[in-house]
Amino acid sequence: MILAADEDTDGRRPRWTVYLLASPTRTYVGVTTDVRRRLAQHNGTVAGGARSTRAGRPWRVAAKWGPFASRGEALKIEYQLKQRPARERRRWKSGTLPAAAGDAARPGS
Repeated sequence: MILAADEDTDGRRPRWTVYLLASPTRTYVGVTTDVRRRLAQHNGTVAGGARSTRAGRPWRVAAKWGPFASRGEALKIEYQLKQRPARERRRWKSGTLPAAAGDAARPGS
């Protein structure tokens, strides 16, 4: 079962989520333990968003994957997504893990 990252299932450790933000012209991939907070940061309503997302506002969460038990696991998925072109990233569905960057598998297959 896939839960949102901010749903802490054991009450002790943060759960990491990979998220895909989309604007009309751009995409952004990141990792966090709180997707709502990061979206607010990227949109400029809370301090702390990535500099590269200032130009694409407003952003919306297009998809998310997780939770992952460690930041390292989430970073591996983030890296795989960042290797894909933006148009391909937009086709990935929440919860469907991407294949390895060199793999021939496509979203939804």
